[in-house]
Amino acid sequence: MTEPLVGVVMGSASDWETMQHCARQLEAFGVPFETRVLSAHRTPRELADWIGDAESRGAEVFIAAAGMAAALPGVVAAQTTVPVLGVPMESKLAGGLDSLLSMVQMPGGIPVGVLAVGKAGAVNSAILAAQILGRSRPEFDEAVRKHREAKAAEILANLDPSEA
Repeated sequence: MTEPLVGVVMGSASDWETMQHCARQLEAFGVPFETRVLSAHRTPRELADWIGDAESRGAEVFIAAAGMAAALPGVVAAQTTVPVLGVPMESKLAGGLDSLLSMVQMPGGIPVGVLAVGKAGAVNSAILAAQILGRSRPEFDEAVRKHREAKAAEILANLDPSEA
């Protein structure tokens, strides 16, 4: 089995509904990854152990999805120098704005790259992870290029929606 280059962690199993889109995009690019449900607040030791283990096995990017207090990406970033991408989950309180604001307020020195709330952020986190990996792995750079070309072709195939 190929060791994961991306570690995807979410604070709750219910986040999978959104983060499955991240997993699908990583799969489409051929990026090896693994997923975990670990909580910054309820399983801090297990989270720290997983981060260290994943990094020692070659993880080069972490994607952390969280809602509510949205501490998970920051906790991951505090324990590694590997890039961490945060995906804010939609919430009942403020539609995910609370999660987004929580993530973007990281203190100087512990960065988290924060994406859009919800599905768009999940997909974009996978694309950004592939772009990061693509700097040293041409196959991922090419996969991202082909993905963009395919998306452009979809738009160009239907320039006038009134004719559909």
